[in-house]
Amino acid sequence: MMPEDRQICCGKPVKHESAWLHVTGSAHFIDDIPLPPTTLHVALGMSAMAHALICRLDLEATRAAPGVVAVFTAADLPGKNNYSPTGDDPLLAEREVQYVGQPLFAVAATSYENARRAVMQARIDYEPLAAILDISSAVAQASYLFPAKILQRGDPQTLLGQSPLRLQGAQVIGGQDHFYLEGQIAAAIPGDDGAMLIYSSTQNPSEAQRMVAHALNRGAHEIQVQCRRIGGGFGGKETQAALFAALAAVVAQSTGRPTKLRLDRDTDMLMTGKRHDFMADYDVGFDPQGRILALDVKLFSRCGYSADLSAPVNDRAMFHVDNCYFLEHVRIVSHRCRTHTVSNTACRGFGGPQGMMVIETIMDDIGRKLGIDPLDVRRVNFYGVEERNTTPYWTCIEDNIIHRVIDELEISSNYRKRRIGLKSFNEQNPIIKKGIALTPVKFGISFTATHYNQAGALVHVYSDGTVLVNHGGTEMGQGLHTKVAQVVADEFGLPMERVRVSATDTGKVPNTSATAASSGSDLNGMAARTAAQTLCARMIDFASGHFGVEAQAIHFRAGKVWIGADALLFEELVALVYLARISLSATGYYRTPKIHYDKESMRGRPFYYFSYGAAVSEVAIDTLTGEYRLLRVDILHDVGHSLNPALDLGQIEGGFIQGMGWLTSEELWWNEAGELKTHAPSTYKIPAADDWPLEWNIRTLENAPNRETTVFRSKAVGEPPLMLAISVFHALRDAVAQAAGVEAAHALKAPATPEAVLAALNAGKEKNGWGAQAELTAGTGGTG
Repeated sequence: MMPEDRQICCGKPVKHESAWLHVTGSAHFIDDIPLPPTTLHVALGMSAMAHALICRLDLEATRAAPGVVAVFTAADLPGKNNYSPTGDDPLLAEREVQYVGQPLFAVAATSYENARRAVMQARIDYEPLAAILDISSAVAQASYLFPAKILQRGDPQTLLGQSPLRLQGAQVIGGQDHFYLEGQIAAAIPGDDGAMLIYSSTQNPSEAQRMVAHALNRGAHEIQVQCRRIGGGFGGKETQAALFAALAAVVAQSTGRPTKLRLDRDTDMLMTGKRHDFMADYDVGFDPQGRILALDVKLFSRCGYSADLSAPVNDRAMFHVDNCYFLEHVRIVSHRCRTHTVSNTACRGFGGPQGMMVIETIMDDIGRKLGIDPLDVRRVNFYGVEERNTTPYWTCIEDNIIHRVIDELEISSNYRKRRIGLKSFNEQNPIIKKGIALTPVKFGISFTATHYNQAGALVHVYSDGTVLVNHGGTEMGQGLHTKVAQVVADEFGLPMERVRVSATDTGKVPNTSATAASSGSDLNGMAARTAAQTLCARMIDFASGHFGVEAQAIHFRAGKVWIGADALLFEELVALVYLARISLSATGYYRTPKIHYDKESMRGRPFYYFSYGAAVSEVAIDTLTGEYRLLRVDILHDVGHSLNPALDLGQIEGGFIQGMGWLTSEELWWNEAGELKTHAPSTYKIPAADDWPLEWNIRTLENAPNRETTVFRSKAVGEPPLMLAISVFHALRDAVAQAAGVEAAHALKAPATPEAVLAALNAGKEKNGWGAQAELTAGTGGTG
């Protein structure tokens, strides 16, 4: 750890390195890159059927359309017809189509408008096949991508029968479109002797490099992928961006001309995968205080037509069913359903949010049945510090701070008094009903695929004393480049303006992992720090010999190098080192320690550490229309020793509102033909400025450095805040229960759109007791 007086950048609210470019519209994205006038533009022809055989693909009129230079089908691909690591995602469908929107052919023309017009000239005949479009149909027909996975500890079946109280229920959880500001886009520029330069809006440049190389039947060393920044990714550009990079490269290699492939919003939403939607059934046994004694959970997810990342997404969902709670006797079964819809993929939280939604619903249901505050049920089930601290996958939780987080937030939000006030309000108001909920978050940080937990970096010190950094992470607005620059600046004792992070480039740092799993700063920050430390050590070694001073007496601070009591400007020492013919360039490498995981037994330590947080949300609903407002939110979130409090606060706010959209307004709807009808802002509602509450109190947990040796003891902040929005859904559930009883709360589905809220209210009015959604029964160990 460096001395505190050297931390002039880390821990400070340094502005985003591209902030002024963003607000002035000067930031260059791929669509802003000047390309030669000979550049071709590509549009893709898509399947109109969910599941069918192609009987005729007539492209003669397409080829003859104005401006068309070339048309490509699967038969024209020079290499592998695949763009995913699982090998089952064709670039262009050959004989069978498996979802509406699947790419069938590519048209390269002199303009994007010409290419789109030409696509419409295609004549396609299909032989329809039976299509499976939703989870229920997949389960009924046993349509699965993989065999079911089971995670079990203890003897839940026996303990369920012996529990004093027992409850069964279900939860429906919708998917979510990524709705990044910059759509999927790639540009390919042919080079010498078959080499290819790719500009790709991707979270995973090395994956794009591999898939382009396979598509072109070339080696990875001939493919260079660059990415300066992307306008949002949220997981949607982890694997699926490779499709567009590969197709652009195929066109560029075939024609010898630069090529750009950019999707419009409608095409993007039709063609690319979403967050997995889930259904869940549960059977829980508990005691009169609400402590869970046994739990059996069945998860069903819609994966789409291919594997993509569905296996690890569903694994992480299983790993997060526990959230903050000790489950001694538990069985979690995961069914990964194959449907004839677009292949779902990574999305912020990567399955964790869906798993947490299930357990938080269970906690809420137990509290309502017992007639006690669901927060008290949550508290009695929390992991302990020295006992009751082992997860279902046998990780011992060593950093549990959820008790502190909840204690502080409960007091600062005035939760108990407000709940009493809401009860009084609801008694006096027959139409408007209010609800409140406090929900916690414990999110595991690391890729569950252990080998992805590695990163590299390259650091150059130039002879004028400025520093250039390149690392394997991608900047998608989250501030990763800013944080890495802060880390490197502090290692050299330099101000931020002396350090620059260049575009992510597979030609500089090879074999990078995706910027995902909230690990961007952890991995790339440590790799860059290691490279900087290597250079500092070289410079110190030289200065020690050159000036005859012990190495321990040499320090970098405030733009100077202190050599005992004397000081040189940093650039003065750099000049001396250069003249001495000592390298001023170094690579850095980092691999996450301690983690191990057996995917067959689902045991081990898949996560290096956990990030914690909690939120209190208060809502008001109109019982006549189902409309509602989020009135107030209070958040306390754990970021360890923050690298940049301003960026972390922005991530907390952004993650929360995105999670709120997932659970309230962002409804994906397919018709009976398998056509996605919510494929534009006119039909798919993301949260807007007016959805933000009038009162918000968002803080980070103070004096809580990471127990593990991360970069300056910071914690990841990319994904965990999204799950704070679960409190909004449960506040709506609370308001619905206040208006129409607990049976109405059980009928509320996610996303809880106004229509869904109204449907739940009506269901509550029509039912007596618990109804079919959840029934309290007597176990053999006691009475109900």
